[in-house]
Parts: sequence; structure tokens; C-alpha cells
Amino acid sequence: NKFGCNVSEDLIMGMADAMASSGMKDAGYEYVVIDDCWQVSRDEKGDIVADKEKFPHGIKYLADYIHGKGLKFGIYSCGGSKTCAGRPGGRGHEFQDALMYAHWGVDYLKYDWCNTTTQDTKATYITMRDGLYAAGRPIVFSLCEWGSTKPWEWAGAVGHLWRTTGDIRDSWDSMINIFERQKDLYNYAGPGRWNDPDMLEIGNGKMTTEEYKTHFSLWCMLAAPLMAGNDLQNMTPDTKAILLNKEIIELDQDALGKQATCYRDNGDYQIWVKMLSNDEKAVCLLNKSDEKKSVLVDFALLGGATSNKLENYRIRDLWEHKDLVLKDTQTYIDLLPHSVKVYRFIKK
Repeated sequence: NKFGCNVSEDLIMGMADAMASSGMKDAGYEYVVIDDCWQVSRDEKGDIVADKEKFPHGIKYLADYIHGKGLKFGIYSCGGSKTCAGRPGGRGHEFQDALMYAHWGVDYLKYDWCNTTTQDTKATYITMRDGLYAAGRPIVFSLCEWGSTKPWEWAGAVGHLWRTTGDIRDSWDSMINIFERQKDLYNYAGPGRWNDPDMLEIGNGKMTTEEYKTHFSLWCMLAAPLMAGNDLQNMTPDTKAILLNKEIIELDQDALGKQATCYRDNGDYQIWVKMLSNDEKAVCLLNKSDEKKSVLVDFALLGGATSNKLENYRIRDLWEHKDLVLKDTQTYIDLLPHSVKVYRFIKK
């Protein structure tokens, strides 16, 4: 998201270096994925050709370099005749492209939906899936048709994740509107099959630190794929602290794979609950308003969906990195504008 079409071998290798050295790899980030604009044409055999100026050593060289860092490599294509940036698309070349991706050592494919005219969405993605299967290399398949054909209803048998909306932008309104549209999709997500609300915008500069913390928290409550869309080589301490908050990441990566549900919706103030393995849960208080709020929270009530009583749990504030000390089960919590509080009920 940060670089748009300005991708190159040097840039992607630099991002891999930064992912390995910044602590992101240790925190669980493992894929380096090129988006559009790496490809320029097809050769006389119909094989996809990378931009030789920007990728002088070729894509396999780049994949090998990334694998050498202990990371995985992802690439981009599109189900139409051309990609969204007007480069050669995958239509009619699905099996051929899949073989090339497998030869290069690709681990992840994002498949977009531009320039598709009258094609059937499901059939197009099934063809690409079959090509990936036939190529014989395990490749994560990311469907990107922007939620236009309700992919949550059918894509679990086709790919591993599917975009649920149009593209995110680096703004509070864009981010929070996309989040709202995930509300009724929780039944469709689970291990190996994920709703994808799009890449993270954290660190790209057009939201506040508080808003980026909210962005990250909400994506983790959704059990969403966490794809950093910022410049990993130039991260502020605030950006790093958000993307490397392992206690929040643990919610996202919890083995149960449950997407959070909206427990209470008072318009500007919402409570979201995410069930976790080991009979634990996470609770997110969200203030969508432009004003500070002080809300009365009943932790005994919020803990009620667990099979044990509140005294069997400690309540951890995952941004403050400390346990709450409650004099009473009911307490007032202050929420800044556009902010969250995220708590984990942890078995004692």
C-alpha cells in the first residue's frame, strides 16, 4: 500500500531484511508479498515475464533470497485479461502461471478481479485453484473480488482468505467502515478460511497513533490476516510498538480461529467479544466517536460467557501490558476519541 506500483527487487529485498531484523519475523509475520506491477508481458510461449529493469535477477532469485531469510514469498495476479494496473492478467493462463509460480518458489498468491467483463467469479477462482493444485506446491490462495459475490458463502472450498470489501485507504472513515461490514460474517471464518478486510495501513501517516492502535486491535479481534502495508525500513517507535504487540497478535492467531462478535452496539460505543481457546476470551471496548467517553463496564457480566466464574480469571489490559486490579466488578473506563481498550480474560 505504501509504494503502489513502485516495486523493485531492491525494495522487496530491503523489506525482507527489515522484516527479519525489526522483530516482525519473531512476532509471527512470515510472508513478503509483491502486489501489482512486477510483470510486463508474456513471451512467445505465453509465459509471464517480469520487469527486467526492476527485477534484473528474476523472480526466482527474489524468492530464494526471501526464503534465505526464513520467510515466505508471495506474488500477485488477476483473474481478468489485465491486472488493475494494466499489466498482463491470468485469464486463459491459469495452469501455465501456476506452474511458473511453483517453479519460482511462490508461497502465496493474491488474485485480483480487474478487467474481468462477463466472467463468472466462482468459476474463475476455481480454475486458478485447480491450477495451483496441479502445480503441486503448497500456495496460500488469496481471493480479491472485493466481496462482490459474497465470497464468504463459497470461497472456503476454493481459497484460504477472501476480501470482503473494496480497497482500504489510510483514513479513519475507510478503516472503520470496512470494520463495520465484517459484523455479520463471523460464522464464515475459521482455521484455514478467513474473512480478509484488507491490508493494514498502520504507519502510513494519515491516521493518529490512537487510530492505528484501534485499527490493529479490531483486525486482531476479527482474526483477520495481518498484512503490513507500510514501509518496514522506516518505522517510527509508535508504528513498531503497534505492529509488534505480541499480546494483541496472540488474539489474532488464537488456535480456535473465531472472529469476534458485537456484544453491544450503542452506536458510537461498541463492545466486541472474541472467544479464545482454553475457555478464555478477549473483550474490546470501541469508542467510534470524536469525543472522550467514560463508560461503566461490568466485568462479571462480560466474563459470563466463560464457563467459570470471574474469580478464576485475571483480566489483562493488552495495550498497557498489565493486569487490572478491580475493587468492584463494575468500574468506569475512560476511552479517548477513536480508541479502544482490549482486555483478555486469562485462566489463573
